[in-house]
Amino acid sequence: MTAQPPEPTVPPVPPAELRASHDDREAVVERLRDAAAEGRIGLDELDARLEQALTSRTYAELAVLTADLPRPSPPESQPPLVLKGGMHGASRGPGRWEVPGRVVARGGMGGVKVDFSRAQCRLTEVAVEAYGEMAGVTIVIPDAWAADTGGMDPGVGGLRDKTTPDRLPGTPLVRHTGSGGMAGVVIRHPNRWERRRLRDNPAPS
Repeated sequence: MTAQPPEPTVPPVPPAELRASHDDREAVVERLRDAAAEGRIGLDELDARLEQALTSRTYAELAVLTADLPRPSPPESQPPLVLKGGMHGASRGPGRWEVPGRVVARGGMGGVKVDFSRAQCRLTEVAVEAYGEMAGVTIVIPDAWAADTGGMDPGVGGLRDKTTPDRLPGTPLVRHTGSGGMAGVVIRHPNRWERRRLRDNPAPS
């Protein structure tokens, strides 16, 4: 029997070359408009960058447009987002929502899911305290974001970090602390079903 030649392996696409979504482009458009309102870029340059943002295909093309702009922090008085699973569970996302500097997720009896897929984040770092407790906590971050789980105690349920270490310039780093508790904490990028849902249901501009 003749041996079949091995199938060629397809190398993974670098994160910077991943295709950008409508939400990614809209987030850059909002940052550019804010920068123009603050006097950081002129109107002619704003028009040029907006045109490039709306026609950008990859994360790398978008990152260039805001590389020279600072990321403003939200007001110091902004309270943390606290989610408690309770008996019926709790979630935030995947719709558009403003990310505060600190997020606390307690799994409780029903579990908690925090989905940053369409979140608007003006911070370079976000602190997330996750406590798996009885039902667990799931945290979903975009492909371009990165997670630091060095401050997590896996507990009995464990810690599963399924994210990639790659992080695009200008995107947030999510620093995790807390404990896996009985049910554990999962940190990952969107799965296939979630990606399809985001593609089929684009956020309104």
